[in-house]
Amino acid sequence: MSSDERLQNPLTDALVEAVLLLKNKEECYRFFEDIATVAEIKALAQRLEVAKMLQRNETYTAIAEVTGVSTATISRVKRCLNFGADGYQLILRRLKEQRIQKIDTNEGES
Repeated sequence: MSSDERLQNPLTDALVEAVLLLKNKEECYRFFEDIATVAEIKALAQRLEVAKMLQRNETYTAIAEVTGVSTATISRVKRCLNFGADGYQLILRRLKEQRIQKIDTNEGES
């Protein structure tokens, strides 16, 4: 069963569509503050950082120290990176492209 089949239903469709309507960082903060607990948001942020660090081949020990997550969470993120729905890979690639674009833009302004 793919992640779409497990996740997709009218309620999650509506959530995804709502997230896609957010236009900037401020709107995202406002929406996520209302829809999730601080702990839930921080957990999602930690998992994204774990994925970034795994992609840089950092050790579980270093990742746990920096993020505060358990090795079980690191293992889960690693499993998703390698065998998941490619959501982490997609966003990590786009974040990298965004960083490169910002560097190129800043160099062009010099």
